Amino acid sequence: MLSKFQNIKSIIPGLVLALVFCLFAQGINNLIAIEIFNSQKSPISTVLIAILLGIIMGNAFTPRPGMMIGLDFTQQYVLKLGIIFLGIRLSFADFIKFGSVAIPLVICCILGVLILIKLLIKKVPISSKMSYLIAIGTSVCGATAIVATAPVINAKKTEIAYAIANITLFGVIAMLVYPYFAEWYFDNNALKAGLFLGTSIHETSQVAAAGLIYDQQFNNPETLDVATVTKLIRNTFLVVLIPLFGFLYNRGEFRGQEYSFFNIFPYFVIGFIGMIILRNLGDQLFSIESDNFYNWSKFVEYIKILATVFLTMAMAAVGISINLSELKSMGYKPFVVGLIAAITVGIISLIYIETLKNFLV
Repeated sequence: MLSKFQNIKSIIPGLVLALVFCLFAQGINNLIAIEIFNSQKSPISTVLIAILLGIIMGNAFTPRPGMMIGLDFTQQYVLKLGIIFLGIRLSFADFIKFGSVAIPLVICCILGVLILIKLLIKKVPISSKMSYLIAIGTSVCGATAIVATAPVINAKKTEIAYAIANITLFGVIAMLVYPYFAEWYFDNNALKAGLFLGTSIHETSQVAAAGLIYDQQFNNPETLDVATVTKLIRNTFLVVLIPLFGFLYNRGEFRGQEYSFFNIFPYFVIGFIGMIILRNLGDQLFSIESDNFYNWSKFVEYIKILATVFLTMAMAAVGISINLSELKSMGYKPFVVGLIAAITVGIISLIYIETLKNFLV
């Protein structure tokens, strides 16, 4: 019990720091809206402010090792809890509707990136291991996919670091730019914008942040729902792609002991679906005529607020953890491959959505 308390105690400083950044970002957002634009809404979302604050502070001042424990915890677990809580926003019908449209698009994006990377490394010489890591990081779920794939193909630490830096750089850029591009291109169509954000941005945290930015700036919460469902579907493809990569890299000599279904399955997807079930059961039990409907509605709103707070905290922690000097020192060739892959997955997503635009209403 004592050691467990000490572990909890060690995460508190970083956790509090992430919460402070979240609250500070909300304060800046309110200040910009009221004092500068004289309106109730700022042109810069709270999540975007939290990310930028984190990047600035994290590079201006080196966080103490004690702080990083809590910041890492925030990125890993508070983020996942925030994503799970997003499930409270969805009905079963929405989940099935969004998922059925997203699955073919996700498959197209994954295949497109894998083929592109295979062709590209013939022109831009990088190691085959790094190309596999960049491919799965771009097409599936960012750093999580890279870390899970690395032992299967015996990747070196430097290759892992390059691949993660790659995904971080272009994922953050897409996270900041794509919500505004999606609004301009899709003209506030929630389904199209959500599908685009969910397939063209790398990390789960980045997709959630982009969806929140879109929601906060353009008052369209359904886009966040679609983007989240799409991204979680992408995450589950890890279960298929990691053993496939191991097989392809080792040419049929894949060693099964290095691959564990239980280690790579994104369990927070189950939590997300569980929250959808809870919401739908609650709506059935506490109908509008029920005396407890008011309390149930307040509970749902509270969970929605917590989801936003947790995701904003997580993105502040991500910003603090981004070391710009490390990105600068890693050379340009892997970043060329990563940039082309990132642009390609976005183009494939746009082509798919445009092809089926008459059905996506």
